[in-house]
Amino acid sequence: MDTEKKEGKVAKTIEDQTAKIPSDVFLWSSLSAMSVSLMLKLASKNDAALFVGQWAAPFLLLGIYNKIVKTEGSDKFSS
Repeated sequence: MDTEKKEGKVAKTIEDQTAKIPSDVFLWSSLSAMSVSLMLKLASKNDAALFVGQWAAPFLLLGIYNKIVKTEGSDKFSS
């Protein structure tokens, strides 16, 4: 029985495309979200500041995932 698991076609296609994006893009996106959130907070637009500020963590997580996939490959984690 084959116990080795592989990525699906959709996941593999997404990873192939996102691997083309430099990891710095995710870092700068996160820093930009934090900066825009600060500006909105200073402009007393608290709801918008909170909404935009919450984008920072997902951008950083996407950057980490992107870096792992680039360096290790996605199928190495599914064994």
